[in-house]
Amino acid sequence: MSVCRRLIGASVACSIAAAGCGKPATEEVETETVVPVMTAPAQVGNIRAVIHATGDVNPAPNAELVVVAPEPARIIEITKGEGDPVRRGEVLVRFEIPTLNAEVVSKGAEATAAAAHLENARANQVRLKDLFDRGVAARKELEDAEREVSDAQAALAQAQAGRSSSQTLAGRQTVLATFNGVIAKRFHNPGDLVEAASSDPVLRVIDPTRLQVDASVAISDLSRIVMGAPGRLIVSTDAPPLPLKVVSRPAAVEPGTAAAPVRLSFLAPHSLAVGTPVQVEIDAEEHTNVVLVPAEAIVREGEETAVFVATGDKAERRVVLVGIVDSEHAEIREGVNAGEQVIVHGQAGLPDGAAITTEKPAAETEKPSADAPEQPAADK
Repeated sequence: MSVCRRLIGASVACSIAAAGCGKPATEEVETETVVPVMTAPAQVGNIRAVIHATGDVNPAPNAELVVVAPEPARIIEITKGEGDPVRRGEVLVRFEIPTLNAEVVSKGAEATAAAAHLENARANQVRLKDLFDRGVAARKELEDAEREVSDAQAALAQAQAGRSSSQTLAGRQTVLATFNGVIAKRFHNPGDLVEAASSDPVLRVIDPTRLQVDASVAISDLSRIVMGAPGRLIVSTDAPPLPLKVVSRPAAVEPGTAAAPVRLSFLAPHSLAVGTPVQVEIDAEEHTNVVLVPAEAIVREGEETAVFVATGDKAERRVVLVGIVDSEHAEIREGVNAGEQVIVHGQAGLPDGAAITTEKPAAETEKPSADAPEQPAADK
């Protein structure tokens, strides 16, 4: 009985083994994920470089007056306060400088004395000439009289110049507005003692209708900016930019500096105050008839810049040489040809050679077909 059981067990085992050996092994198949992407064609077009800079709003040349005492002085009158409008020719400040008034008196006296001396010298010259003509006076006496007249004339001219200079300086005790404007800042009050230094101003007057932007531009970008180049002041993300124009570039740059000022004038009305910090864009060089791709197609990985090109149902990674880039497009100097489809969405983390399927933009997929049958109206 036990023998039979062993034979039956061996027979079953052989059958199972035979069945297992005869059955073909299961084939392992790797499935590849298909990535949906969106593409856009590389096109030939023009692109202009834009230089970004920071700056602030300041008065244009001759649109600012900073009142400073001509000499250490006492303020006896300030006619305006901060925010007050002023008209050209109006009195702004009166100083009291006793030394200047004394100098005017002294120089005036010197001029009067020089004039009297000249008059006496001329009278003496006339007298001696008459005597010389009658043979009474010597020639040397007449020559000395003529020399004295010449010296007196020179002395009078010098005295008159000194008197005029002192009067001019004394006249600076009263400061008048040189243009129509507004008092931007008042630093002192009547009775204050002030120094004759720019570090101790009395008033600052500006013309708010003549403001410009002083932009700080990197030294490396200065050569790319030309006079008259258009620019824009970025007000905010939801407001249109204010148009600007380059009106001056620095004639020289101090060694060791990283940036230099470029002045831009406003081309449209605005409400910006003096000193407002701003962001500006300045148009630079333009490249024409170059290959352009959407800016979002650019992928930067380490030191490499690449784009993914849709070739059939595969994504091909291309290392590219990029030129000018603006907010919408990037210039491709090497790596992509016009007409090739570059991936603009879905390329993040995409491996080279990945399987892809191209999707249409949502606006296109949601747009009803012109051939679609009209849907019946719902029952009321």
